[in-house]
Amino acid sequence: MNDDPLKPIYKRVLLKLSGEAFGHGGKSSGISLDETLVMAHQIKRVAQRGVQLAIVVGGGNLLRGAQFSAGLNTIKASTADYMGMIATVMNGLALQDTLESLDMPTRLMTAIHMDMVCEPYLRRRAIRHLEKGRVVIFAGGTGNPYVTTDTAAALRGREIGADILLKATKVDGVYTADPEKDPYAERYDRLTYTKVMADKLNVMDISAFDMCQGAKLPILIFNYKRESAIEKAVAGLATGTLVSE
Repeated sequence: MNDDPLKPIYKRVLLKLSGEAFGHGGKSSGISLDETLVMAHQIKRVAQRGVQLAIVVGGGNLLRGAQFSAGLNTIKASTADYMGMIATVMNGLALQDTLESLDMPTRLMTAIHMDMVCEPYLRRRAIRHLEKGRVVIFAGGTGNPYVTTDTAAALRGREIGADILLKATKVDGVYTADPEKDPYAERYDRLTYTKVMADKLNVMDISAFDMCQGAKLPILIFNYKRESAIEKAVAGLATGTLVSE
């Protein structure tokens, strides 16, 4: 009997995808159908292994609210953040249709009401979708300005009772220094919440981190660009940095 080398070790997972994951070559330059399709294939394979998978999407490949916070100040910071939330819905729609083109049942839920294109976020309904084997995509952040998608991911992870928060990034974990600037920077394999706070390590914004720590929700920071990276992360095989108690 051949065991599945990518057998999941988690039952319910919250995956945080930044907007750049949808961009061309991982850059902030619109939506790449090829990049989105590669992600969708992995997501489908994970879901088909029985994992209840929820995804929080960013929108930085289309628009970052912070880009309007300087200069002429003709657009209020809160308005800019709402514009960024709408960008996440566009990415969510792209991912939803791509998954459904692969015959993967999917639901897009957003904290901002857009009833013509997606469902309003309701915690109980989201959990029910997961229990029925649907991939659930969360867009629109938390529906509030001045809140990052890291915080939205931590909040949704706690609300749905996720076993782990997978933070997909361009780097393969947390380092002692910026690996692009310091050739001697070393990667941590595992960290405790206390170590992250004591050393002021850049895992995610402080509000999101506090939320994960309070719920004892483990965080895995990994490089989504590596082959089968999401599948390996769910199987506990990904190279990256695991933050836990």
